[in-house]
Amino acid sequence: MRGVLVILACLFASLSPLDCNQQGSIPEGDLLVLTVATQETDGFRRFLRSAKHFNYTIRVLGKGETWKGGDYMSPPGGGQKVRLLKSALEDIQEENKVILFVDSYDVIFSSGPKELLKKFQQAKHRVVFSAETLIWPDRHLEDKHPHVREGKRFLGAGGFIGYAPNLKQMLSDWSGADSDSDQLFFTKIYINPEKRVSCGFLKLYYEVVLKFEDGRVRARNVLYDTLPVIVHGNGPTKLQINYLGNYIPNLWMFETGCTICNEDLRPLSGLQESEYPVVVIGIFIQQPTPFVTVFFERLLNLKYPKNRLRLFIYNQEYHHEPHVRTFLEYHESEYQGVKLIGPEEDIDPETSRDIGFDMCREDIDCVYFFSIDVDVVLKNRDTLRILIELNKPFIAPMMSKPGRLWTNFWGALSADGYYARSEDYVDIVQGRRVGLWNVPYVSNIFLIKADTLRTDLKDPDLFESETLDPDMAFCSKVRDKGVFMFVTNMHTFGRVLSTENYQTNHLHNDLWQIFENPVEWEERYIHENYSKVLKDGLIEMPCPDVYWFPVFTDVACKHLIEEMEHFGQWSGGGNVDKRIQGGYENVPTIDIHMNQVGYDKEWHKFLLDYVAPVTEKMYPGYFTRAQFDLAFVVRYKPDEQPALSPHHDASTFTINIALNQVGVDYQGGGCRFLRYNCSVTAPRRGWALMHPGRLTHYHEGLPTVEGVRYISVSFVDP
Repeated sequence: MRGVLVILACLFASLSPLDCNQQGSIPEGDLLVLTVATQETDGFRRFLRSAKHFNYTIRVLGKGETWKGGDYMSPPGGGQKVRLLKSALEDIQEENKVILFVDSYDVIFSSGPKELLKKFQQAKHRVVFSAETLIWPDRHLEDKHPHVREGKRFLGAGGFIGYAPNLKQMLSDWSGADSDSDQLFFTKIYINPEKRVSCGFLKLYYEVVLKFEDGRVRARNVLYDTLPVIVHGNGPTKLQINYLGNYIPNLWMFETGCTICNEDLRPLSGLQESEYPVVVIGIFIQQPTPFVTVFFERLLNLKYPKNRLRLFIYNQEYHHEPHVRTFLEYHESEYQGVKLIGPEEDIDPETSRDIGFDMCREDIDCVYFFSIDVDVVLKNRDTLRILIELNKPFIAPMMSKPGRLWTNFWGALSADGYYARSEDYVDIVQGRRVGLWNVPYVSNIFLIKADTLRTDLKDPDLFESETLDPDMAFCSKVRDKGVFMFVTNMHTFGRVLSTENYQTNHLHNDLWQIFENPVEWEERYIHENYSKVLKDGLIEMPCPDVYWFPVFTDVACKHLIEEMEHFGQWSGGGNVDKRIQGGYENVPTIDIHMNQVGYDKEWHKFLLDYVAPVTEKMYPGYFTRAQFDLAFVVRYKPDEQPALSPHHDASTFTINIALNQVGVDYQGGGCRFLRYNCSVTAPRRGWALMHPGRLTHYHEGLPTVEGVRYISVSFVDP
């Protein structure tokens, strides 16, 4: 394994030492940086950005060549770099020219040429290499390495600096193949006593922290208390360089925030709809998931021309077939095209994602693939536009789970490739650091450029692995291909649902999600004006001590009615009722109790969260436990039970919620309070009447003369 390394002042030297009498600093104009890059990767662009920031003069070697030098996961290679360097040095004739030869895909400059040359000069050697913790690639040479008093012992070939004539001399014996090991070649020079002059050397291996100071970000080696000029993360420790590269050089600072978030954008404003890039949206339904209907509603509301969108829908669940079918029945024609894979086709989730990618790869008009799992709550209607305009090969919007530090990205990985928390993770999740973040893992939702799918990510089995979960396997392969996975928290995009404990044995299973997904449940089922009840006093008093306020959405009312009718076991309306304690009901109704449909715990949670605060506001000094013996949905019909005789309720206070609309669904109905000769004859759907249950509020149900009337009744604190 090769580790993170940093070129410092004096790492170790080969060839002859400098003349100790040399006077004056080396002019910055005498420095030339040479690097090899056969492809323009995300890492290469990061390297060039850091070099430009500090005004380094860069010459790129091998551009456009086919790379034959191997990679860190294959057997030793890198000889191609030596060949290219040797050839480039032949054209350099200046005796005083200082050459920094360094990798580019995994290197960042942390400071400028002046500091680099000063540290090189302090080394007092003609050539200075970086150092490694572990010997590689030939461990049998370990005993031949000189021992050192401080620092790391073994040579690293990822970066070295020296005078051009000395580098030419060092490379004069090279005649190897492109696939030969550059590191082994340099190691053999170093361990030859005739060619080596000893010098103390330093090495960084996971000992770097960020140093924020005076409007500048540096990497600090905590082991040696030094400030590296160049940071190099090679081999499997590239994740560390990606983390540091989110900040260095000065990409994110406390004083300025993100300094590059508005660079290289792809603005969509001003384009005609026909000019918008074509996007294939991949929708993946792999397990029973709540609020699927709402997911499709939000998909429809995306601010993006539908005639520039193509849909790939993978549904593994028979339970969700009606949701998908209803969406396509009404909206398929609005999109440029739709491909559906249903559960009857028996295609596994990993294959389905590859098929979705292929739908984009094989379509010459496809510019982006937008992957989104059905458990994503896409609140921001501009999400797709925002991601496209950020113009990254791979980018994801940050999604979270309410009240938790869970998100759809990982800031770091553990040694075995699973989740680890990065130093900045909590600050990013909680919005104290806002920007673009290169991370090792994302899930649930992301946008990939089609060109990236056709080149770097063209393999057909991106989600396959014998040891990793499909999403982890995918991210691992994306990292191995050198594609940066960015996540942005510059906007609020939405959240990810919990699918734990989601049951599918009811008609409207989302009603039961008040515990697992309370925010989504509230948005779906609690009246949009409920917040004004407590904040702005949106409460009416139609009769003395009777309070009227909005609590349920129309959808909540509809779902409750349909759930009860689907259950169908309405009581007979007689006095004998084995469902209640004692088995006798003084004032019977035709109803279904909440506990009959398994909704009593959820109903208690509803009363506690949404009714109790209103009770305590309107009845000062009374603090409810929101307990109930009876909570039920009542059905009134002219030919069944049209009305209810005068009575008291067996409660401290009662909640009566109208579930359908007078004048539309039924005629008549309402509630009359006899003591005050006051009636509520036009109850509003979703509004709750709250009144004392005993002594003062003797009341009756007025006759329903046409249609069917439904109300939800709760006897609270019996």
